Order: sequence, then C-alpha cells, then structure tokens
Amino acid sequence: MEKVQLRDRADRISQISKRYMMEIILIIIVVVLIVTAPGFFTLGNILNIFRNVAITGVISFAMTMVIIGGEIDLSVGSSIALSAVITSTVTGKLAATGRMSMDSAVWIAMLIALLVGACIGLFNGFIRTKYNIPSFIATLAMLNVLYGVAAIISKGFPVTTLPNWYNWIGAGRFFNLIPVPALWLAIAFIFVYIIMNKTTLGREIYAVGGNPEAARLSGINVKFVKIIILMIVQIFAAFSGIILSAQVMSGSSTFGRGYEMEVIAAVIIGGTSLSGGIGKAWGTLIGIIFMGVINNGMTLFGVGDFEKYVVRGLLILGAVMLNTIQLQSLQKVKQ
Repeated sequence: MEKVQLRDRADRISQISKRYMMEIILIIIVVVLIVTAPGFFTLGNILNIFRNVAITGVISFAMTMVIIGGEIDLSVGSSIALSAVITSTVTGKLAATGRMSMDSAVWIAMLIALLVGACIGLFNGFIRTKYNIPSFIATLAMLNVLYGVAAIISKGFPVTTLPNWYNWIGAGRFFNLIPVPALWLAIAFIFVYIIMNKTTLGREIYAVGGNPEAARLSGINVKFVKIIILMIVQIFAAFSGIILSAQVMSGSSTFGRGYEMEVIAAVIIGGTSLSGGIGKAWGTLIGIIFMGVINNGMTLFGVGDFEKYVVRGLLILGAVMLNTIQLQSLQKVKQ
C-alpha cells in the first residue's frame, strides 16, 4: 500500500514538474543569479528588467495569439521602425504648418502610426487568406518592404521632432519608481489574457489553430479570425515603436532589427506550439521574464554581445526541445 502511494506521489510530482518545467527552470536561474551576481536581486534591477523587456514583451503577447492561431508574423521588427519614423515625421510636419503645437501634433501622429499598423496587419491577413500564401513568406517580404519605407520617409537619418513630454511614454516612472513601459507590458498581458480566456474570439483562435477545417465546419469564420490576429499583432508592434521612439526621443529606420526573433523566442519558451492551437498568455509572460533575466544576468557577468547571440540561439533550441518533450508527455498522460 505504501509503495502504491509513493508511486502515485512520484507520478504527481513528475507531472507537475513537466507541466511547469519553464517556471522551475526560471526559479533555479533566478536563485543562481541572486547568489552569484552582485546587484541582481535589488528593486532597481528587477524594475529595470521589466523596463527592458517591455518593447518586445508587448508584441510577444499579441504574437502568442498569432501563433496559437496557426500563423506567424516576421515583420513586427520593421513595423517598430516604421511606427517610430511615422510618429516623429508626422509630428514635425504638422507642427511646421503652424496650425498646432508639437504637443498636440504628436497625438495625431501616434494615432496615424497605430492606424498604419492596423492596415499593415489587414494587408498581411488579406494576402494570407485570399491567396493562401503562408504568413511566414508574406511577412518575411513585408519585413524588407517596411524597413525600406521607413528609410525612405526618414531619408536614412533619425527624426527628432518630438515634444519633451513624449519621453514619459517610454522612460517615465510612476511615483518615481515604477517604469511606465512596465505598465504597458502589464496592460498588454491583461488584454491578451482576457481575449484568450474569457471571449468567444479567444476560443475561436484556439479552434482555428488546432484544426482550421474542423473550425470552419463548426461555423467559425476562419479567414476573419486570421485577419484579426494579424491586425492585432501589428497594432501592438506599432505601439512598441511609439514606446521605443519615446525612450530615445527619435524615430529611425534602424529600430527593431532582429526584434522579431526575440519576440518569437519568448513565445516559444513560454510553451506556445508553432503548430498552433496550444499556448497561454501566462506562459508567454514566463518566457518574457526568462529572456529578460538571462539578458540581465549576461550583462552583469560582462558577457559580450556576440556571445549573447549564441546563448539566445541555444535557448530557443533548448526551449523547443523541452516543449516538444512536455507536449508528448502530456499527450501520453491524457491517453
């Protein structure tokens, strides 16, 4: 009897460890850094981690919806650049007319940047659903197109026509303590969590990603769902461009280079399956924190930029392997 109880307890522990594998690994890494990295476990450094991951983190939550829905968007990095350039350029152009101050013009510029992001997502979704071109190919092409457009608008130089208060969006602090970008990260998490767990759209996204044909036969408008998620991720990318431009008080066509890989890495590390139909906003939050902690730890240990690329690549590969093992184990348990 005792052997049976011990075996059952061991099985439960094994299942829990497999289900929360990334959380356990993250805790272990944090404990190691607390012990070995001076200055890691301080309030200032912890808040700094959340500030640093905010730009890619905001997009990561939206990308979770996209990947769960069976699609992917590789153009989010270039959308950051285009959004930043549009915001800065339109602000300067409107203020130059003399009809409004720069303080007022930047609001219109931000709205235009977000609308452009929505239009880009709509176009990506149209190409994907109308012509059945894989989103990987369509958004890879858009990655180059959007960087080119940003460079043409800015003429290859940073655009700095922004009001002083605008810096608060990307570098301000609440109560002189909490970074404003961390607030945007929290809002993005809450938004995606509610959509995916509390709404019909969320259930439809899971259904479309799991089995598009079955979803269609059950009455779900598969094309509409795909277009919506591709629009949402582009709007989030545009907003991240606004945050970044506010941090450095300029817009540049060089912004966002390689950010799409960091976004996808955080989503994959968080347990979202590239095959679609599986994933959670909470898992992506863990993935974002994981990436932020690793990057912060490497900085504290003085790891070079080139070595960081190697570590990130190995992390992505390791995360995919762990998630594959985890999913296989869970499927065996269900069977």
